[in-house]
Amino acid sequence: MNERDLLRAMFDAAVAAASAEKAVPSNLPPPPKGRTVVVGAGKAAAAMARAVEARWPADKPLTGLVVTRYGHGVGRLERIEVAEAAHPVPDAAGERAAWRILDLVRDLGPDDLALCLISGGGSALLPAPAPGITLEDKQALNRALLRSGATIDEMNCVRKHLSAIKGGRLAVAAAPARIVSLILSDVPGDDPSVVASGPTTPDPTTREEARAVLRRYGLDAPQSLWAFLDDDRSETPKPGDAAFARSETRIIAAPQASLEAAAGVAREAGYRPLILGDAIEGEAREVGKVMAAIARQVVLHDEPAPAPCVLISGGETTVTVSGAGRGGRNVEFLLSMAIALDGLPRVFAIAGDTDGVDGAEEIAGAIVTPDTLERARARGLDARAALADNDGHGFFAALGDPLITGPTLTNVNDFRAALVNPR
Repeated sequence: MNERDLLRAMFDAAVAAASAEKAVPSNLPPPPKGRTVVVGAGKAAAAMARAVEARWPADKPLTGLVVTRYGHGVGRLERIEVAEAAHPVPDAAGERAAWRILDLVRDLGPDDLALCLISGGGSALLPAPAPGITLEDKQALNRALLRSGATIDEMNCVRKHLSAIKGGRLAVAAAPARIVSLILSDVPGDDPSVVASGPTTPDPTTREEARAVLRRYGLDAPQSLWAFLDDDRSETPKPGDAAFARSETRIIAAPQASLEAAAGVAREAGYRPLILGDAIEGEAREVGKVMAAIARQVVLHDEPAPAPCVLISGGETTVTVSGAGRGGRNVEFLLSMAIALDGLPRVFAIAGDTDGVDGAEEIAGAIVTPDTLERARARGLDARAALADNDGHGFFAALGDPLITGPTLTNVNDFRAALVNPR
């Protein structure tokens, strides 16, 4: 198996380890005395709903609605409706689905079960604006946040305080029913209150922290958003709130398990896997420099392990957009890494989002080889100029090196690996 094929096999193993078909069945609660209503949102929501339907007893009531990203559906299900909406900037279809989900759970009683299927991307897919805020206001805010370089925790802190469904408010609507949330984590640290902005989870953040995020990044948010954050109604339900008395949260897939699956593939191929962390954050281009520096240390000094080895990491980096390129945090990471490696022999790398979408592109990521910069120069491409323009996708597309998977129907965030061959 050559280096490209091995890197792709590792990525595929990481994705497979987080599949809904693998994660959902063993975590299903028993049917309740009353009704079961399935609700949820995220890039894995449709696949999770399909897994629930396949295992739920035929003689037990089961209805519901989940919303996923356009193109991430699984066809028509028999008992659970699947809606599709826009991501990462919300649209009217997502807003309609969010309000319908709230209506479905408000009718539940103490003998009923709200089974909530939550995965990455759910925040943008559940845009139920708080009072006095329009969908257009939320769209403008999302665009600004995505370009700001804010972390996922910071973005979701703001989103929770401007929503009628996030930050635990879905659980408030579903009480007094029993609530079981099955979560595929796509956030560093696997904090359930951050995944999809925690619709069923108590929120430890405050509206003052949300205002601080807007100020920190100098975001020109619509006045309606500032006005609502000055209103006591913007504060989210906190730990200890009675709404969570019968609420249970289960993380059923997370980045670490995916990294370990990829490490197993590398080990079988004769490479020593070194997992550097499953929650690495920071500017994508800076993380790329660090990964390059570690790979260089292996090549030059056989540290932190001798070759053949593979450096593996996960998490979610950020990109502060200043250029007009096609972006993507994984390709930005790789472009920066390639520049830092500067043709260093024996090093091959991959980075991609496990949902199959790096930013707004229908491309998961890309691959770097020792001759990436040489091939780029032969085509008249300037790697540093591409990085300055945030045009990683354009750069790697021109080289024929993008990682294309199509929708994977799961999401445990970014996967990064760098192979270092022996001398």
